[in-house]
Amino acid sequence: MNHFAPSRPGNEPDARDSGRWQELLDSLDVAELTDTFVKRVASIAGYDSSPLPTSEIERTGRMAFSAMLQGLRAGGLPDFVPVANDVGISRARAGIPITSLMTAIRLDYNVLWEALTSASSPRDAELLVRHTWIVLRTVDEYAAQTQGAYMAERERMLREESSALQGRIANLFQDPRSTDTDQLDAIAAELRIPQRAPLLVIGAAGDDIPALRVFISETERSGRTVYTHYLGDVLIAFTRRFDLYGPQVTDVGRNLLKLRVGIVNADTGLSALRAAANTARALTRTIISEDHAALTWDRGWARLAKLGLQESGNGLLTDVDDALVTCGDAERVRLEECVRSYMKTGSIGESANELFCHRNTVSNRLHRFAKLTGLDPTIPEQSARLVVGWA
Repeated sequence: MNHFAPSRPGNEPDARDSGRWQELLDSLDVAELTDTFVKRVASIAGYDSSPLPTSEIERTGRMAFSAMLQGLRAGGLPDFVPVANDVGISRARAGIPITSLMTAIRLDYNVLWEALTSASSPRDAELLVRHTWIVLRTVDEYAAQTQGAYMAERERMLREESSALQGRIANLFQDPRSTDTDQLDAIAAELRIPQRAPLLVIGAAGDDIPALRVFISETERSGRTVYTHYLGDVLIAFTRRFDLYGPQVTDVGRNLLKLRVGIVNADTGLSALRAAANTARALTRTIISEDHAALTWDRGWARLAKLGLQESGNGLLTDVDDALVTCGDAERVRLEECVRSYMKTGSIGESANELFCHRNTVSNRLHRFAKLTGLDPTIPEQSARLVVGWA
């Protein structure tokens, strides 16, 4: 709260001052005070290009000076001054910065004090000194009430804006008509994102949501806007796409990949957001306790396929598991390790280097695995079942 008034001085006015003080106040003309104020306030940043018409500034100016003169006569303002509420709300709605508003209220004090000193005579000097704190306190009380009304209205405006924006975002996820071009154009304008700008869509669930919220806060401090929406128990965040890999990657991208989240690209922009969000949610639900990094589509597609097949009651690798039971535990570990390495590298030579063994050893193990299970890891159509089953 912006207080102008100093603590009350010891040389306060006494009963002998009352008559002359009232005479000085009676000599002040509200219309003249308002006219002076209106001429000067136009030079204050925020008011120089304000959408408020001059007639509105004049109206509230007259009411403000009338209220403050009454306060000066009574030794202070009441707890609620209607014009302070009026000014606070109207300036907030007009988009006038709070600093500009408070500068304008300081101008009220200057105009009042100049008028008082102009109306006084040299013999009134001590009287003015004794009443200085009353003038300051009265303007300060008016400023405090105006500032309070302004801040309350700004908060209300932000809630309204946030609520309306969240409603439009919700339409993107829930209303099939939101994919219509006209609807997307309107929403894109509201979000300040080109309709077809590629998006990055992120999902987090449960205990991983707080970390995503911290990431969102840090990302927005860097100047990037992130929007959020809940799909059931999964928090979905989306923003314009940025690099996650390669030479252009920033700290933002590196930090995102460290989170336990699902990440999907919406390459065609807002029209693809709903489908990408559903995929991000699905990826999020496949994250397991052993995961310590983000699950992208490239890393997670096999898990999604496995989940879908499991939900349909399909035992993907039941026959493979049964076949591997026939060999000892040590051999099974070596065979699975070899097959996993080969499916990752696609090269016998690279797998041999990774496993610190000879190329012939890798070939023999792949052949042994195929003979036992009936699935040849070197044949893509057969190895696909292993990729999904072991995801």
